[in-house]
Amino acid sequence: MSGPTPVAVGAPVLLQFDDNSLLPLLYGEHDQHLARIEQRLGVSLVSRGNRLAIEGPPGAQQLARATLDALYDRLRRGRTVGGAEVDAALRMAVEGEDAGASAGPSGDRGGDRGGDRAAERALNRDALARFVGADNSILTRKRHIFPRTPTQGAYIRALMDHELVFGLGPAGTGKTYLAVGMAVAMLLAGRVDRIILSRPAVEAGERLGYLPGDLREKVDPYLRPLYDALYDMLPADQVVKRTASGEIEVAPLAFMRGRTLANAFVILDEAQNTTPTQMKMFLTRLGENGRMAVTGDPSQIDLPRGVASGLDVAQDVLRGVEGISFVRFTKKDVVRHPLVTRIVSAYESAEDPALDLGDGRHAR
Repeated sequence: MSGPTPVAVGAPVLLQFDDNSLLPLLYGEHDQHLARIEQRLGVSLVSRGNRLAIEGPPGAQQLARATLDALYDRLRRGRTVGGAEVDAALRMAVEGEDAGASAGPSGDRGGDRGGDRAAERALNRDALARFVGADNSILTRKRHIFPRTPTQGAYIRALMDHELVFGLGPAGTGKTYLAVGMAVAMLLAGRVDRIILSRPAVEAGERLGYLPGDLREKVDPYLRPLYDALYDMLPADQVVKRTASGEIEVAPLAFMRGRTLANAFVILDEAQNTTPTQMKMFLTRLGENGRMAVTGDPSQIDLPRGVASGLDVAQDVLRGVEGISFVRFTKKDVVRHPLVTRIVSAYESAEDPALDLGDGRHAR
């Protein structure tokens, strides 16, 4: 009877840091950051003075080294390192390697393994360098936001470089949060004159009139997530002041009809719940010096059965149109509680036509 295949362990990799004052921040309280890296990569980290020994399989050793180097470089640049940053560096290191390992020059597995390994290392360094650097960060009054996954980094760059960006993917990947952050940063920098945030109030449907209060009070619950993101970027008094002056507008999608939105950063959230007609109406509001971000999760469509999603149609119609960028997130990009990633995975694995969700529809 054969036992498990032994895992090859390389000679310890030694790191030496030249600023001892940064090590408590790098290691974390009670070495919790080191423990996080050990658990994720299957390595052992032993610190002695300003030296750190990495023991384990050679590949994992290199990932741990790249992660620690990136985090240490962040600290040297005066930036913070907490649990979220450790997770981000780990995610970028691991996924950078995965991307390099899964594709050769033609996009297929196999090919020149020496070339693949070089590509892996290049992807690894590139992702971590962007994590350390400031070339794709977002600066607002209350937050300096850095990407936590390679896809988030690509999304931020797309928001910087394109007039219309679609952010597609599951909940918790930062699609709306990063778009609001970019809108606020551009407003503060004077690149746009106003921000317009919109959502379809699909859940209310024809029952909107039965809700208590005036029109604003009826639709505010559906727009609350957008307000939450704004308050995370700007002091509360600034949100109130800029909303009162019209620099910031949060409105249902229906309010966009007939307008031309020039010198504005416009965000359409929950776009999977638009009809094709609504989506066309929204996209054609773009005016001179305007920017648009459209975010949505194609797996969470709340439209009535038989009604096509405007987001799905837009992906087909606008594919290849110059000036438009589509950024697709996956469950690997979920940056909320780790349990959210497992929930997304569980629902993806349950994509069975025979699985009834209890409301007459089936799992998507």
